[in-house]
This record gives sequence, C-alpha cells and structure tokens, in this order.
Amino acid sequence: MSLVNVGTVAFDAIETPFGKTDKIIGGACTYISLAASYFTKGAKIISVVGDDFPKETIDMFSEKGISTEGLQIKEGEKTFFWSGKYHNDMNTRDTLDTQLNVLENFNPVVPDSYQDCEFLMLGNLAPTAQLQVINSFENRPKLIVLDTMNFWMEIAMADLKKVIKEIDVLTINDEEARLLSGEYSLRKAARIILEMGPKYLIIKKGEHGALLFDKENIFFAPALPLEEVFDPTGAGDTFAGGFIGYLAASGEVSWESMKSGIIMGSALASFTVEKFGIERLRDLTMGEIADRIGQFAELTNFKMEYPLVEENR
Repeated sequence: MSLVNVGTVAFDAIETPFGKTDKIIGGACTYISLAASYFTKGAKIISVVGDDFPKETIDMFSEKGISTEGLQIKEGEKTFFWSGKYHNDMNTRDTLDTQLNVLENFNPVVPDSYQDCEFLMLGNLAPTAQLQVINSFENRPKLIVLDTMNFWMEIAMADLKKVIKEIDVLTINDEEARLLSGEYSLRKAARIILEMGPKYLIIKKGEHGALLFDKENIFFAPALPLEEVFDPTGAGDTFAGGFIGYLAASGEVSWESMKSGIIMGSALASFTVEKFGIERLRDLTMGEIADRIGQFAELTNFKMEYPLVEENR
C-alpha cells in the first residue's frame, strides 16, 4: 500500500544525563520513514533540506526503500536545526536553539508519482502546510494520520482545527490533549477531540504507554520498561512511523488494526530511546523487532482465576 510521510528532515544537537552529541541527523519525517520502512517498502518522503545536508543520509533513505523524490534540496540554504537538553527525569526538556532555516518558507510539493497515496502520515509541521498537502492530492488517501504539538495549539489553534476536521487519526501526548480539549480527564478530553473530526485518537504518555480512543472504545498499550534510556528524541515520531507503517503493510483500517499498530509503534519507539538520534533505529534486524514485539505480548498476557464469594442464602 502506498505510504507518504510528511515532516522535517533535520539536524539535532542533544544533551541528556547520559551524554551529549554534536550535530546529528534528526527530524520527524526521518524517524517516521525509518520506522515505517521495517513494515512496508516504497514509502515516500515530502520534506526540505539545505545543501548542507549529507548526501550519504539521502542515499541511506534510498537503501531502505524510501523514495526521496519529494525531498526538496535548497541550494545555498541551511537545513532546519534544533538543540535541546533533557532534565534528569527524561520527560522534560529545554530547547536551547531553534533555527528554522529552509523550513521558514517551506512550500510542500506532492510529486505526480505520489498521487497514488493510500496512507498519509502528516508529521509535526505548521497546520497550514499539513492542510496544503492534504489538498494537493487528487483523491483523498484511504487513511490520514496527523501528529502535532502544543506550539501550534498556542499560536495557530484555528488553523490546526481546520486540519483536524480533515483527518482520520490524531496522535498527541497527554499534555497536548488537555490543552486542545480544555479538560484534565483524558477520557473527557478524548470525547471532545473526537467531536472535532477524527475517527480515532491516540494519546501518548511516554514511558507510561499510549491510549487509543474511538467514540465507543478505549485500548491501552503499555510502554516496555527499559534498563537504559539514552535519548527520548524522536520516540513519538518513531511510534507514529511504526503505527502507520504497520497499517500500510496490512492495508486494513479498523479498531483491531489500530490496536496492533499501536503495539508495533511502541515496539519500534523502544529501540529509538536506547541510543542517540537514529543510531539504534537505523540498523535493526527483523529478529530484534520480532523479539521486542514478543516482549510486549508477554507484558500484557496473563491468566487469572476469580475466587468469588458465594452469596449468602
């Protein structure tokens, strides 16, 4: 099934309690596309970089079966750059530097060869750019998944709500769900957000797993307890890539396939945090992925008897 991923291909510089990096490869679309490539070949990228972006990384995308026809390379310009420092709890971070560079005037273009898109993953970008991509397809994709963040809720809420009306699945974290809905209870928040347009809502809770909602059902997927977490950067994007990659590979859009997709996304994200940047995600084996999925299955599988008290007669 044809999959198109939209978002940033970028440079990051990261500091965590376990160390720090110089400029390394990052970006939402990078993590999404690499994660999806383990489930489906032929995924397509829509993004933009400057002429400072390494050719070997673009070649790496091609080696993974990822099309870069929609990756614009702007001569004489620099690639988007973000730098951040994580606190000791690894759940909070400070942005040290953001350089929009080529992203400041990014005009996403959908190549003609992408028009057969059936599954569309809109990574974190300005809502106007996300809506532009949706409107660029002659036929609406079978499934549209949107990721966004609190920044756009604070400065472009009206534009964001326009995009949310057009999608099928929204993925956000618990803080963003509360901000978008105005409700603290995630169950109440989900009900309000689903009334905005999407059929499904995924609320990511970091090390505490993820929740899936539709208008009638709730599913919870745990996060795998890991001995070491080096770098949470890109974990949410990897989750999204594993999720959409699995759905595109199966071709099925249903409550049950969404549940399986969340497990696949969680399994891929658990690898990303074990190293800095894309280092761990880039070179996984199918055996490693199968073993990790098995660990998730074991984590949630149990047998239980119910010792009920006999009613007094």
